[in-house]
Amino acid sequence: MIRIITDSASDITREEAEKLGIEIVPLHVIFGNDVFMDGVDITHDEFYTRLEKCEELPKTSQTNPAGFVEVFEKYIDQGDEIVGIFLSSKLSGTYQSAVIACQMLETDKIQVIDSLNASMGLAVLVREAVKMRDDGKSAVEIKSEIENLVGRVRLVAAIDTLKYLKMGGRLSATSALVGGVLGITPVISVVDGKVEVLAKTRGQKKSIKFMLEYMKENTPDENYVGDFAYTRIIKNLDNFKESCKPNFKFREEATREIGAAIGTHIGPGAFGIAYIAK
Repeated sequence: MIRIITDSASDITREEAEKLGIEIVPLHVIFGNDVFMDGVDITHDEFYTRLEKCEELPKTSQTNPAGFVEVFEKYIDQGDEIVGIFLSSKLSGTYQSAVIACQMLETDKIQVIDSLNASMGLAVLVREAVKMRDDGKSAVEIKSEIENLVGRVRLVAAIDTLKYLKMGGRLSATSALVGGVLGITPVISVVDGKVEVLAKTRGQKKSIKFMLEYMKENTPDENYVGDFAYTRIIKNLDNFKESCKPNFKFREEATREIGAAIGTHIGPGAFGIAYIAK
């Protein structure tokens, strides 16, 4: 049997994971002296409640190689093969931990993939891997096909508040103040595994307009899934989804809440989409 494994930065819920037949390895979320397993002993709602009150941004840390060895060994010992798809190596050490675990186990039964993405971008690849597994493809075939899709993943999202970019040192206090006064809404993407700002729009309507233009230039392939996502406030996403309906089609759609790995830096009110481009 082929086991699909990812990490909690995919923002795939435990309920969805059970439905898909996959396993999620949790990242750790650290608020001061309090350490939580993402999605296990802290919910997204609890995370954002703490985030909105904190004076210092929480930190996230990956599962160490020993933790991956434990997860991998469980399936290898029962004769399964594994395909692991993890958070971008340029955003976290999670992928590298998984690679080290494979080397420690000295087995060819594990295929590890660097998604070069996060959140809904990672979830899109995981969902496609599940379809390939269910279609009867081998672990090696799944790895090859997913790696071919990595470069076609497109993620675009609008940020509702500059507060957390400022707290994280990604934006100066002056820029945050000016941006707040002008109503600046940054539009971000994940490019070559790293988060980049595509535009600085003024207000939600203009950010949605920019995102739709981006999608027209990077046309979704309707043979693949599309993942909509938001942080905390779903009504912002609803406006964007309505704007997408007349223009873009997907094989399947999903809506998910962005968790700690990305939510720490963008805060509540953000919304966006990830998909496979033509």
